[in-house]
Amino acid sequence: MSEGALAGLDEQQREAASILRGPVCVLAGAGTGKTRVITHRIAHGVDTGAYSPGRVMAVTFTAKAAGEMRGRLRALGVEGVAARTFHATALAQLNFFWPQLAGDVAPTIIDNKVRVLGQAADALRLRLDGATLRDVASRIEWRKVTMRSIEQDAAAHPAGIGALGAAALADLQHAYEKVKDERRQLDFEDVLLACAGMLESEPRVAAAVHEQYRHLTVDEFQDVSPVQHRLLELWLGDRRDLCVVGDASQTIYSFAGADPRYLLEFANRHDDARIVRLERNYRSDPAVLDVANALMRGRPGALVLSSPRPPRSPVPRASAYGDDAAEAAGVAAAIAAQLKSGIEPRDIAILYRANAQSAPLLSALAARGIAATVLGGRRFFDLPEVRQAVMALRGASVAKVETTFLAAVRDVLRSLGLTDDPPPAGGALRDAWEARAALLRMAEEAPEGTTLRAFTDQLLARGKDQHEPALRTVTLATLHAAKGLEWDHVHIVGLSEGLLPISYATGLEQVDEERRLAYVGITRAGRTLSLSWAEQSPGRQRQPSRFLREIGTSIEGAGGARATPGGRVPS
Repeated sequence: MSEGALAGLDEQQREAASILRGPVCVLAGAGTGKTRVITHRIAHGVDTGAYSPGRVMAVTFTAKAAGEMRGRLRALGVEGVAARTFHATALAQLNFFWPQLAGDVAPTIIDNKVRVLGQAADALRLRLDGATLRDVASRIEWRKVTMRSIEQDAAAHPAGIGALGAAALADLQHAYEKVKDERRQLDFEDVLLACAGMLESEPRVAAAVHEQYRHLTVDEFQDVSPVQHRLLELWLGDRRDLCVVGDASQTIYSFAGADPRYLLEFANRHDDARIVRLERNYRSDPAVLDVANALMRGRPGALVLSSPRPPRSPVPRASAYGDDAAEAAGVAAAIAAQLKSGIEPRDIAILYRANAQSAPLLSALAARGIAATVLGGRRFFDLPEVRQAVMALRGASVAKVETTFLAAVRDVLRSLGLTDDPPPAGGALRDAWEARAALLRMAEEAPEGTTLRAFTDQLLARGKDQHEPALRTVTLATLHAAKGLEWDHVHIVGLSEGLLPISYATGLEQVDEERRLAYVGITRAGRTLSLSWAEQSPGRQRQPSRFLREIGTSIEGAGGARATPGGRVPS
């Protein structure tokens, strides 16, 4: 057995990475090293000769995750694996095979569904506002990922959308499809449907794909939608070399068609499947895991996470504040204390359910001079100041610069506006300064002997893989945006009924989704976790989230419930 790719794996990880043939399902809890297992399993297959890199397909859900997978495989000495998102894989196959089948280039992809819908509505003489058009776009996306026809969707939703009745909604969808067809365009969901249709109707295309890709791996399998699952079946054909990795407790995209039953029922679909459970969490302190386990206890597919290290952090705290402003001020005060104790700002995050909750938090942080970055905005390497800096560094690498590598980088960044002292927190100038400072830190951390040309090549490669540097700022993010990330110190705010769970989560399945969302937030924390809620919102009284009550026993059992100054633990 080759030890190279298996070295450093724990017993559970090694078991998963050693199974190279047949259907395999890896149930991987938060922080258990699932990406490590995926990449080391592929590398082990290549090392032993079981896999040829060019015949391995590894699919995931975000370009960033795919980029990270490719980077880890490169570090393990494996090149040539097709590690992409579902959509990127399907689009590549469409672009390759379409000219052979149709004698023409593949259709283009529309970049704005709402705009095309607006044009279709105009053709029908429908006057619809932007909000209605966005809701119609969401309905179209749901219909397509669940593989329903317009007529099936109308039967399932007889009420229509807003003032748009079911019949008018169906007419609008037909008009939208007609506009796309006339322009030879596809939308995002059409890419998956068209690829699936091509594989189903063209045996020679299916045969070519089956010949090219012998070994399939799917990450985040709990988030697979019906159309993605169908496409996966077509990619697999009658072969058996499929490995899926996922965690049902982290299914938070049901609104986009994600169906955890594909993961939970994998063994039923594949009688001889090997099931491996990864439950050893290397991220979070035991006190944090107690809270996470309590929240998901008894839920379908829930894993029981444990930590290999002894407790080192305080019991997670739940605090109540008078209103949103007081909650924001309290969290900002707690973060100020953490920064004063020597904690790096990049190791701190504030998580919340809805984007609108960020405004008072940003104000409270700025009032204390604490710089913050809201996750989910423009990607780092797409920021204008970063693109400008990379171009300037590239230009300097061509010119003959009579100075050291680090001095050259510093001179270029200073010429673009980097100063020794940062501007005040809370504005665009500070954001631009932080971005340039991050580039300088990357240069300072570069290996000895790095040249300016090699450094700019690295920046371009990292931009392509979405391998972004950590800014020295506190991170603000929605719970959805935080998935897949981690921080040492996490503050989750807004734990009240109506916010988490959100007000429109009325059915049991919807509340379960909100519970999983809270679980994702909790398991982002490495060392400390703070939970809070506000008792008042304009015009009404709030109640503490039911999730606080569900984890209350765990908090008490871990050493007694405690409140932050001025707050109290909900009963």
